[in-house]
Amino acid sequence: MCKDKTSRTLDDPRGVRRRPETETTMIKAIDLRKGRTIIHEGELAVVHDCRHVAKGNKGSYMQTKLKSLKTGTMFDVRFNVNDRIEVPFVESREYEFLYRDGDDYILMDLESYDQFPVSADIVGDAAQWLTPNQRVTGQVYQNQIVQLEMPVTVTLTVTEAPPVVKGATVTNQPKEVVVETGAKVRVPAFIEEGERINVDTRTGEYIERAKD
Repeated sequence: MCKDKTSRTLDDPRGVRRRPETETTMIKAIDLRKGRTIIHEGELAVVHDCRHVAKGNKGSYMQTKLKSLKTGTMFDVRFNVNDRIEVPFVESREYEFLYRDGDDYILMDLESYDQFPVSADIVGDAAQWLTPNQRVTGQVYQNQIVQLEMPVTVTLTVTEAPPVVKGATVTNQPKEVVVETGAKVRVPAFIEEGERINVDTRTGEYIERAKD
């Protein structure tokens, strides 16, 4: 069971030497991505949405929608592509995804076994590859998870697939299937419903049939 539904901190009694919480670095606005945590006007905010808008000779900009991690408020911010954005240094910790509860994803700390909710904004694009008991890496800043990272490769079951065409080979035209998380993946024509496939979480691309 989830211990509470509030935003909670992650106490660390393990004696791990941690980077000072005041340390940050800078990135260009052009490098902003959905799910990235930044420091905007002195407060932590997660990038809820981000798009690059080209304006020709007038220059281009990044149109973002940010969510304050302190208040939960959403707000729009436009950055010049060359603006310098402050981002926090973070500590990596290992977690296990248990289940989804509304807009929250319930994680378990693999050392303390504490369970707690993480919002969909923090999970970001990783949500499309999450299955129960999946190991993930949380990026922690000031005892808060501010970003979630998936393994490079995950194994998923195909739940919907067009029929296999007789004589289909590796070189045939690929087709689109749906995996157990609801994500769509382009696969070779011979892949059938019920098969397990390996997917690259960075690109969403099919790698191979799973060997398990």
